[in-house]
Amino acid sequence: MSARQLKVAVLMGGPSAEAEVSRVSAAEVAQALETAGHQPTLIELDTQVTSEVLQLAPDVVFPALHGPPGEDGTVQGFLEILGLPYVGSDVHGSAAAMDKSLAKSVFQRAGLPVLDDLLVRTDQAPARIAETILSAFGERVVLKPLGQGSAIGVTRVTGNMDLEQAVRAAIASQPRERALLVEPFVDGREVTVGVLDLHGSEPRAFPVIEITTAEDEWYDYTNRYDPAKSQHLIPAPLGAETSEWLQSIALDAHNELGLRDLSRADYLVAKDDVYLLEVNSLPGMTPTSLYPDGARAIGMDFPTLLDALVQSAYQRG
Repeated sequence: MSARQLKVAVLMGGPSAEAEVSRVSAAEVAQALETAGHQPTLIELDTQVTSEVLQLAPDVVFPALHGPPGEDGTVQGFLEILGLPYVGSDVHGSAAAMDKSLAKSVFQRAGLPVLDDLLVRTDQAPARIAETILSAFGERVVLKPLGQGSAIGVTRVTGNMDLEQAVRAAIASQPRERALLVEPFVDGREVTVGVLDLHGSEPRAFPVIEITTAEDEWYDYTNRYDPAKSQHLIPAPLGAETSEWLQSIALDAHNELGLRDLSRADYLVAKDDVYLLEVNSLPGMTPTSLYPDGARAIGMDFPTLLDALVQSAYQRG
């Protein structure tokens, strides 16, 4: 399958709240790379990572990492210093995509459809924060930490929870976050579009995927990684015009953030509107992850996808 057998360091784990998910992704990545004819080595993101990576002297590094510091530009900067080719976006693109507020400002400037939002500092009294939110959006809102993925720390307030109590819970769950991004709660269908952007080729969007969960639930951390908790509908039953629009937005968002190799755009599709929520620069690669499903929908099995990604990074150098 592979044009060239590559020695690949697959980074995993680290101090992120998503470390366990990262290790699952890494194991899947390593197995697929081996199937594709490469030589993968799993390396934990810990205090020994520098010596282990240098000792291995890989042709390519695959950061199978989620959340900071693996997805926010920190590890990418480390790999740049070492002079090693790696899969995924560079420092600037990774940092921009990871910061929800910064990414939204990029999307707004580009004219992409996003929800209104409010940024509130977490060093204020929860009662004051709740008053500010109530004045802007009312009681039905979504509270998001700025720099987490896998819906970690996201709190949906739909009227059944006291707003001040929800603010306290959101701050307590992510004590290192300096601010919360607040958006109005919108009932809608959860959909996603992956982008594959290989070196030397034009970016392409995967088919739209709709994620369905049990009634009154949403695609939170539990529903993402328990195969019995959600279903992926491919292609999403949205109609050709809406699907093409979502694919176009995914490509625009990918390019506006300056991403490369791969990304995944997440949306809410309401009755008459589409809202871009965020773009993931290192989508999950677990058995329940959406990005590999999108690749399979265009006839690209998992080993072929992983082979294409490491070859792209190697050719880019």
